[in-house]
Amino acid sequence: MRPIFSLRTNLVLNIHCFSNSKLQRISTSSSSAQQPINDVPLFIASDELQRCTSLTTLRKLHAKIFSYGLYHTNLWTKIAGLYVSFERVDAARFAFEFLSNPSSYLWNILIRGYATHGFFGQSLILYWEMMQKGLKPDKFTFPFAFKCCAGLSDLNVGRLVHQHLVCCGCSHDVFVTAALLDMYAKCGHTKAARLVFDKMSVRDVVCWTSMISGYAHNGCNSETMVFFDLMRASGVQSNRVSILSVLLACGNLGALRKGEWLHSYVIQTGFEYDILVATAVMDMYTKCGSLELARRLFDDTPGKDVVCWSAMIASYGIHGQGRNSLDVFNDMLRAKVKPNHVTFTCILSSCSHSGLLEQGKKCFESMAKDFGISPQLNNYACMVDLLSRSGQLSEAEELIQNMPVEADASIWGSLLGACRIYGNLDLAERIADRIFELDPFHAGYHVLLSNIYAAKSRWKEVERVRRMMVRRGTNKVQGLSLIEFNNVVHKFGVRDRSHPQSDKIYDLLDELVGPMKRLGYVPLTDFVLHDIEEEAKEEALLYHSEKLAIAFGLINTPPGTPIRVTKNLRICGDCHNAIKIISRIVNRIIIVRDMHRFHHFEDGHCSCGDYW
Repeated sequence: MRPIFSLRTNLVLNIHCFSNSKLQRISTSSSSAQQPINDVPLFIASDELQRCTSLTTLRKLHAKIFSYGLYHTNLWTKIAGLYVSFERVDAARFAFEFLSNPSSYLWNILIRGYATHGFFGQSLILYWEMMQKGLKPDKFTFPFAFKCCAGLSDLNVGRLVHQHLVCCGCSHDVFVTAALLDMYAKCGHTKAARLVFDKMSVRDVVCWTSMISGYAHNGCNSETMVFFDLMRASGVQSNRVSILSVLLACGNLGALRKGEWLHSYVIQTGFEYDILVATAVMDMYTKCGSLELARRLFDDTPGKDVVCWSAMIASYGIHGQGRNSLDVFNDMLRAKVKPNHVTFTCILSSCSHSGLLEQGKKCFESMAKDFGISPQLNNYACMVDLLSRSGQLSEAEELIQNMPVEADASIWGSLLGACRIYGNLDLAERIADRIFELDPFHAGYHVLLSNIYAAKSRWKEVERVRRMMVRRGTNKVQGLSLIEFNNVVHKFGVRDRSHPQSDKIYDLLDELVGPMKRLGYVPLTDFVLHDIEEEAKEEALLYHSEKLAIAFGLINTPPGTPIRVTKNLRICGDCHNAIKIISRIVNRIIIVRDMHRFHHFEDGHCSCGDYW
């Protein structure tokens, strides 16, 4: 018998002709009579599909199968699966809709296809439709349903799918529980993820990695470090994702000693040649305040890509060395590595932190002119920040208003921060209304406006903003400072007395006040947001979290040892002035990393040049 796939037909088939999940009629025409279905062996069609290796061939096979009336469920299921493998989920949906009673296997193919290619909403809609048809989800359905919930960060739907999982009796499957754990972690519910993890009888590297990355990306840095050590102790081999996550957490904590150990671990496990891991190690050193080690690693890394170059540019930027960032950028161009949007975000941010206004403007203009890159929102945000920090408030506001994309609250927030620096109350009040329209529940913008009023002793307005925060349910983020000692990270809050060495810490700060004032320290009491006596304000300033952490470092480390402190908020002006003088008194290098940049204090001076 002559195979049907060598016959010529004039079939007209449009695999895109469905709308709103309802199949439209397909028009076909044939110049020759069709061969009877009973004379066509299904195994030939199945065999041809099995050997199909391209989308073009699949489309031809699909057309011929349709033209010869081969409406067998297994054939159409294979067609749908192949379309999914060729990333044509829309065409797979056509095959799915063609069958009046698709199997659970075919439902799973479509759910998986949409989930795999990022169409999370469509995948979940199919999941609900599957259940409405009376079909029971199985161990092949749930992992992709959870993947969609994680992709959408929809914890409520994720919990509902979790209930279905329990009812269907699939909660003991290792792949399903791994997906459930990952969903909770990516939706920010690390406690629920940990409960799932603790109940698992079998924990592979995927489960461990999901917990570690979940902790890291939800800001649970200490938990990330602990869990990574537990994974190693259990004998599970680390993978790239777990190593990247623990490096991120280590950098966020500013734990240099632990970071050095992690670098040696990366070398031992062979990940030093992975460009992403090498870049993450470099970033970790940068965040731990060791720019020298970061640069040494950068120079020794072969095959540097645009991500690695951009990270080095950003490293110099957050340490206030904008001119070095420009040098690296020029080296990158000479190395024939093409910059992207992220690169320009890094270089513009570096110029902003160093007050390099003219250089930043030239870089911004060169994006489209020399590299054909249209500025995106982050690039405009950096440019607004550069203008604002440089005191060009009118120009910054004009740029915001003329942007081709709508400015978000963070861009307006940069301008509001500059109003605090330059004391422009009128502009601050005008743009604050705009910010609160865009993001009414962000505590930081309320606090910033409150700071501006407090600096002008406008206490009624300070109280009004405070009441607004209470009414909207926004809470000020607590200022915390971290310092590593003997591989343990110690945490301090404002006026914190929970540390075992609190008495010694407070006594040392009290002893330093006299020498500090003799060297010219004057408390900046406008940073205290309460209408209280000056003496009480000075006392409140003395026990800010970064001062407590520095005092702890002075007590516990040998003379001459650098002190490294990490703070989760922007360092206040009073602490900045005080730490400059403390560095001179104790003859120590004090490195403070706040939420925006590094400050290297030495002999009464700061690397930022009082520009931050």
